[in-house]
Amino acid sequence: MHLHPQALKFAAFIALAVGLQAAIDRQNFDLSVRPQDDFYQYANGSYLKNTPIPPDAVRWGHGTEMREQTDRTLRAICERAAAKSAAGTALERQVGDFFASGMDEKAINAAGITALKPELDLITGAKTPSDVLVALARVGHYRANAAGRPYDYGLGLTLRVAGINRLSLGVGGLGLTRPDAYLREDDVSKKLRAHYIEHVGRMLILLGDAPETAHASATAVMKLETALANASSTGGGNSWTVPDLQKLTPEIDWPAFFTAAGVSGVSTVVIRTDAAKTFALLLAQTPLADWQAYLRWHLAAAAAPFLDETFVRADFEFNWRLQRGQEIPPDRWRRVVEAVDDHLGDALGQLYVADYFSPEIKIRTLAMVDNIRAALRERLQSLDWIDDATRARALVKLDAMGVKIGYPDTWSDDRSLEIDRGSYVLNVFRAREHVARNSYARIGQPSVRSVWDIVKATRGSAMYRVDLNTFVIPACGLQGHLATEADDAVNYGTVGYVIGHEMTHAFDGSGRFYGATGNREDWWSPASAARFRERAAAIVKQFNGYFPFPDLHVNGERTQNENIADLGGVRIAYSALMKALANRPRPKIGGFTPEQRFFLAYATAGAGNIRPEALRRYIKENTHAPQNYRVNWPLANLPEFYAAFDVPDGAPMWRPANERVTIW
Repeated sequence: MHLHPQALKFAAFIALAVGLQAAIDRQNFDLSVRPQDDFYQYANGSYLKNTPIPPDAVRWGHGTEMREQTDRTLRAICERAAAKSAAGTALERQVGDFFASGMDEKAINAAGITALKPELDLITGAKTPSDVLVALARVGHYRANAAGRPYDYGLGLTLRVAGINRLSLGVGGLGLTRPDAYLREDDVSKKLRAHYIEHVGRMLILLGDAPETAHASATAVMKLETALANASSTGGGNSWTVPDLQKLTPEIDWPAFFTAAGVSGVSTVVIRTDAAKTFALLLAQTPLADWQAYLRWHLAAAAAPFLDETFVRADFEFNWRLQRGQEIPPDRWRRVVEAVDDHLGDALGQLYVADYFSPEIKIRTLAMVDNIRAALRERLQSLDWIDDATRARALVKLDAMGVKIGYPDTWSDDRSLEIDRGSYVLNVFRAREHVARNSYARIGQPSVRSVWDIVKATRGSAMYRVDLNTFVIPACGLQGHLATEADDAVNYGTVGYVIGHEMTHAFDGSGRFYGATGNREDWWSPASAARFRERAAAIVKQFNGYFPFPDLHVNGERTQNENIADLGGVRIAYSALMKALANRPRPKIGGFTPEQRFFLAYATAGAGNIRPEALRRYIKENTHAPQNYRVNWPLANLPEFYAAFDVPDGAPMWRPANERVTIW
């Protein structure tokens, strides 16, 4: 997602998936491997060997198996709502009509690109840089993500939340998503850019461009996006009044841009100074035809998954087959259910929670949160590498940390959103624009913690938001995951670990720059900050030494914060389990002690296979390391794991004491 890089810290890939069974299943083990040598392979080897990736998926494992169950539940909800038609409730009509429009493949194929004509006419009619700016603002809404924050689109708008909601402007609008994809000079990156130019040209032809001009236009798009990539990676964030920003970039008519975007009441904005200047020059100096090609391409890219089969296939071939190795597109019902969930998340969420979410799960999870918070408090009180002043501020932040479990206390009111059984792509565009405008309506208002504007009850991982000092665990991440029949060791090794992981994000390399109320501030003493950086640097070095491919290593710097949270999460959850088991019997279950079952549950939770093409992209782009490293690396730093599985000095899972990392 294109979100402010320090505004959000996302949870692990495991997304709270703890597998399909409460029991530790020995049939999943690889008994040819010792737990002291490769714990991930020992705990999951047979499961990985016997779990092929379906042709319509890029990865498959415990997490995707649980997602599959949820998706089938959501499909049943959508189909019931669609069958009721006008007889349903307002929520059911919205969900049912959206779903019905997406499932009407015959009408979608017959309509072609008719629904895009007003925007295409707007782009074709652009005669000046100011017209381009208006088109950017208008079309930019359609590339909005499900949270209502438009993706950077030439010049993108986001809502930066910290105490008081402020507008943030980002220069981006990159079809290859990451700036370094345009700038790297390795052979893989060069080939990807060549394929990208072909893909853009193909999509422009589908919009009606002549083949002989489409390639030239696609090449111009690549040149413009490369310039935007350079702009998006320069400078630092600054707060500007609108008049001062106008003086900084006189080439841009800011009031016209805000009006076209539907933004009002803006007095200050946040934007990187150098990026703003570069974008202003690009707007003034880039040929109008290049901007028009760029806008047409991005409109097509935004609409493609919701248009006729020629667009769907072209989008799939580039984004999924080429870059991720997926063999075939998912069934239509899967794509449409995901679209309903993305764009009507609260409406679908209410229907889901009413019929499928157990209140007992929420109560039990909150109790676990309290126990893990207490364990983290004890850790903070006992750590010897932070000074007392920093420790006191950390404890204040921990006590102030908010938690949201399952679903929002107040659902969003989207009754004004127009959804019908007509154009599928127009339903998508109206929903995106609706959520974006609602987001902008909060500019200048105090941040409200009850707004679930990123995670939905039916989709998404657990997540910590540094700007609110709050973490969220959605209903879909708990229903069927917190096993009522499982012993404490399994629950603490799975859901407990994720809670600890999210809490640790409050004190990772980004979270530590935000205070108890979510405002950005450096509240660490210089000495404690230096000791933190020293420990974090050791983590970076260790992960840089992991090579999933001979020519590609894990990026220790990019994955640093998630690695810190993994280590902290498993350590804190284990400490909480030990307190929960104090003065209680500790029988073996299935031949394993509670300590062993904790680590086995942790190791199996996110187990799964991923296609090589997808893994390469994951390593280059994701802030998480591959799953086997996320299991073995933290455990190799924990003496508690050594004791549980008798890890001897010199074993592959053993590290010398002077190389073990301890932060939280």
